[in-house]
Amino acid sequence: MDTLLNIGIALALLFVIIVLGMGLWNMTKGGSANTSQRLMRLRVMGQAVAILLLMGALFFFGGRGG
Repeated sequence: MDTLLNIGIALALLFVIIVLGMGLWNMTKGGSANTSQRLMRLRVMGQAVAILLLMGALFFFGGRGG
């Protein structure tokens, strides 16, 4: 289960990096503002998924320090 969660986290982070790169590319080449907004929304949703997966991993597999 933890391997599957690790793969999910890695894929979510990779997705965020790719969408961020696409947004930067669109901005530097002077692309459409609508495309920039769409990519920003997609990036924020990807970040939310990545954070939820990370928090889930910490909740289920984090140690009980102390």
